[in-house]
Amino acid sequence: MVQVLRTYPAIWPGYPFAPHGERSVARGFTKALGRARRLVYLEDQYMWSPHIARVLAAALRRSPQLHLVVVVPRHSDVDGRWALPPNQVGRLQAMQVCRTAAPDRVHVFDLENHAGNPVYVHAKVAVMDDTWACVGSANLNRRSWTHDSELSAAVLDAARDGREPADPGGHGDGARRFARDLRLALVREHLDRVPGDDDDLLDPGRFVRAAEEAAANLDAWHAGGRRGPRPPGRLRAHRPERMGLLTRAWAVPAYRLVYDPDGRPLRYRLRGRW
Repeated sequence: MVQVLRTYPAIWPGYPFAPHGERSVARGFTKALGRARRLVYLEDQYMWSPHIARVLAAALRRSPQLHLVVVVPRHSDVDGRWALPPNQVGRLQAMQVCRTAAPDRVHVFDLENHAGNPVYVHAKVAVMDDTWACVGSANLNRRSWTHDSELSAAVLDAARDGREPADPGGHGDGARRFARDLRLALVREHLDRVPGDDDDLLDPGRFVRAAEEAAANLDAWHAGGRRGPRPPGRLRAHRPERMGLLTRAWAVPAYRLVYDPDGRPLRYRLRGRW
């Protein structure tokens, strides 16, 4: 089953086909996150909104076995004294919100190629409990969930995947072939694995340990002056740039008003609904 999810802002005059806007991207994600129990795997260009992070944090608090794995760009795609800080501050806030909810179950990575150059992550991919998958144009920020015109496709494959764990979420939905194969294909690339070398990547807990170990080994190799053979893998622990209090003072309102605007009708904003 494929479900088309969209975002259109609530504008005046309204779109004839969406007079009050549409936020099915936001609603699809919040519903899927409400069922996640073991693993939320995300690759996202703009995982930078504390508003979306609150939805992720609620899922982490609700499910004590849930791990959140996020792959993001190491550096923003904008630069400059005035443009860069608003882009950075949203991600800093989002990471803080999630890590406050579950400091030991939030794992944020970025990527580099084998020459050590950062790889810009432009993907918008989500896989939850190897059951529900979503790919499209919508980023994990308030702008994509409410303000811009976006289109994503959520997939619930009819074909079940019998490899253990066969039902990571424990709802009886079972792991699905498309969702699990999508995650494994991405993870194998990030860890320099070949097809079939993924027995330790199926179980969410073992996958998290494998990703953390690979990133730690590569970080240590860099810290040690790149001596000896380069460890396999492309994952690095993501460490965002520090930001001073004065910069935060102006970057936060600029981010909220300009870089991550809210396109919901006023009544939804007041009620905190999507």
